[in-house]
Amino acid sequence: MHSHDHLNLGVLAHVDAGKTSLTERLLHAAGLLDEPGSVDAGTTRTDSLDLERRRGITIKAAVVSFPLGDRTVNLVDTPGHPDFIAEVERVLAVLDGAVLVVSAVEGVQPQTRVLLRTLRRLGIPTLLFVNKIDRRGARELLGELRARLDPAVVALGVPDGAGTPGARFLPYAPDEPAHTEALAEVLTARDDALLGAYLDGGLSPARLRGELRRAVASARVHPVLYGSALTGAGIAELRAALAELLPVARGGAEAPLSASVFKIERGPGGERRAYARLHAGTLAVRERVPYGADGRSAVLTGLDVFADGGPVPAREARAGQIALVHGLPGLRIGDRIGAGPADDAACATYSATAFAPPSLSSVVVPEERRDALALWPALSELAEQDPLIGLRRDPAREEISVSLYGEVQKEVIATTLLEEYGVRAGFRVSRPLCVERVRGEGGAVEVGERDGNPFLATIGLRVRPRTPGTGTVFRLGIELGSLPPAFLKAIEETVGTVLGEGLRGWPVVDCEVTLVRSGYWPRQSHSHAVFDKSMSSTAGDFRLLTPLVLMTALRAAGTVVEEPVHHFRLEVPAEAYGAVLPLLGRLGAVPGAPRAAGGTYTVEGEIPAAHVHELGRLLPGPSRGEGVLETEFAAHRPVRGPVPERSRTDADPLRREEYLLRVVRGVPVDGRR
Repeated sequence: MHSHDHLNLGVLAHVDAGKTSLTERLLHAAGLLDEPGSVDAGTTRTDSLDLERRRGITIKAAVVSFPLGDRTVNLVDTPGHPDFIAEVERVLAVLDGAVLVVSAVEGVQPQTRVLLRTLRRLGIPTLLFVNKIDRRGARELLGELRARLDPAVVALGVPDGAGTPGARFLPYAPDEPAHTEALAEVLTARDDALLGAYLDGGLSPARLRGELRRAVASARVHPVLYGSALTGAGIAELRAALAELLPVARGGAEAPLSASVFKIERGPGGERRAYARLHAGTLAVRERVPYGADGRSAVLTGLDVFADGGPVPAREARAGQIALVHGLPGLRIGDRIGAGPADDAACATYSATAFAPPSLSSVVVPEERRDALALWPALSELAEQDPLIGLRRDPAREEISVSLYGEVQKEVIATTLLEEYGVRAGFRVSRPLCVERVRGEGGAVEVGERDGNPFLATIGLRVRPRTPGTGTVFRLGIELGSLPPAFLKAIEETVGTVLGEGLRGWPVVDCEVTLVRSGYWPRQSHSHAVFDKSMSSTAGDFRLLTPLVLMTALRAAGTVVEEPVHHFRLEVPAEAYGAVLPLLGRLGAVPGAPRAAGGTYTVEGEIPAAHVHELGRLLPGPSRGEGVLETEFAAHRPVRGPVPERSRTDADPLRREEYLLRVVRGVPVDGRR
């Protein structure tokens, strides 16, 4: 297909800085749009991507491509909400470079700062585009960018006539003294060898430009350009800077295949389509490829690569490209495709962020009876596309709940349900998603047909805690071969299910369950050789007995309920710190000692996940709108105060008589079957 270079580019911004208008303008400049959308008087809500409805170009559907010199740029749409950076990171991890848009009128905003910090942490080369220079009140912002965003920014020119409709961008000539001086200052600040060369006899403009390219590629320095997406000012210069300063995709097409899935959607016919970024190797149609965590493989039935606007069918995709992949069943967001090295930098973000657990849960409430019927199938389909949406059904209360990373996810899920499935639904107040940790060691045995055990099965289980974060394992403490494989599988699968609801109804984490005893009744037959199920063990006997044994063992070991806690980092103006502190205390946060720097206090600490959203909501008051908050999941800590319980979704093995009535005789409990 295309053998030339690819640049996977993200355009990011604080809401309303002009992300969509800039995207339209870039597509127009590349000849893909007849005219940029009339963004009337610059007042459009930029992140609503009305571009799609007017033009049928699927930016929202993740990728639109355009030619730029001898390279193809894949413009990857990034989620607009970095409050929950884990979700954004999956998309950021596929980028080779980014344009961070800042409004010349509003200046640096909290979200701008969170975004740049994340881009730097992931090492993504980033250009800054100061948009809206034609608007009244537009400013040059360079000092503010240095002070509030990053000292390592360097302007590639100046705005001329800022604040007037005719404003334009005047790029510096390569040898303009003011420019070479500023470049030398920023570049030598972190490079002693370069500083030495500079002091010895100066650096030529060509050498400075080369060093700038290297510094941008390693995300150490950020060039600043000015313009207006509305009038088109500065767009040609931005395109030139993208071509010159941002590195193209790395990774060899000959290396072993390694790709990562960052988005899954339904096509017009309801078929699933997965977006995958190729880090190395080549992906070819009709070849069998391994994918997913569980070692599955399937034949690739088709793929599209991006060229001249949208996806075009191709026989293969190579390292650096983004492909739409067809025919790999069960593919999920965050999955890897290929057997290439998993520890390459490109995939590191996935493994790191894919497993921060969701820390909240909320009940989804359908608006009408009609919505209630369609809700479960619609949510199931969404959960299948995105492993971050954990679903739980409580038949007793007839409730469906989802696990969440943050409140914004509620808006996203509600909007998706309405737009894609026509289902109207709201959410109840979020609750923290707790876990149960095993306290000590405990064991239990049930012998078949003795002591009230009606099953033809004997099971002994031992439970003990493991180090936090190491997961749960099932081990065999019996002789291999002493139990038929089907029965063993029945026990192991049931153990996994039962641990989903511990003594207080929360998932049990990080424990070891060992099968220490087993017994079964071999196939019995009457004299006329008819198999008699009532005299022989079945897998069902083991499935139904396991919950009783495991819960008795858990009760003997004891569990502690732990709630999710987030690490927070908060920046506030020094004079507002005294007002913010009581707020932290009221929300159960445990702050460390503050660090002062240039009129700003930075404080880090831990806060219960249940109060993160509230902190974000209340912070603007005492911090006068200047507070910048970043949070991420840290750990689970024992709950302080009353221990929360969660209702069970199954026949309750903790209530033996009721459980046996339900599973053995099928007797309905509370009117349920």
